[in-house]
Amino acid sequence: MSEPAKKKATYEDLFSVPENMIGEIIDGELVLQPRPSPKHMNAIKALSLEIVPPYERGQGGGPGGWVFLFETEVRLGESIFVPDLAGWKKERFPARIETNWIPVAPDWVCEVLSPSTALRDRTMKKEIYAQAQVGHLWLVDPHNMTVEVYRLVHGAFDPVGVCGGKDKARLAPFTDIEIDLGSFWLDG
Repeated sequence: MSEPAKKKATYEDLFSVPENMIGEIIDGELVLQPRPSPKHMNAIKALSLEIVPPYERGQGGGPGGWVFLFETEVRLGESIFVPDLAGWKKERFPARIETNWIPVAPDWVCEVLSPSTALRDRTMKKEIYAQAQVGHLWLVDPHNMTVEVYRLVHGAFDPVGVCGGKDKARLAPFTDIEIDLGSFWLDG
């Protein structure tokens, strides 16, 4: 006897997610995860302080021309993701948004890994980001103090490199600036 077909999750299902959780729809399934830990949030905060001023605002001699959003909903096909940090080149960001989600795939996504999300971020979400043509993906691991950088090549993510600890690095697509990775880690 076959199992009954699961009902595909809809956007309306996200309205029932408790406030202390984050809900995403991945391949038609409602996926819940707890709010991020302090290590996780510190990595996002430090990363945004490094990238947003020069790339969104053009401060410090940076190029500007980007739009960044934190934990915003992004619709990629039938999936609704909430990446930790996402960036769009300004010319690709929608001029008008009629929904709560952004209907255009980001040019860059950063997912901060946690024990409860690492497998999903490295597999299902990474594959869907590639299918949606997200140009760059970073996987930041605050427990191991590493940043993995990927670039989309022929529809799949190619590893560009891994760095971490207290390194200073120029990471694609933000190679105009040197990023202080040591500020990402609460334990560092």
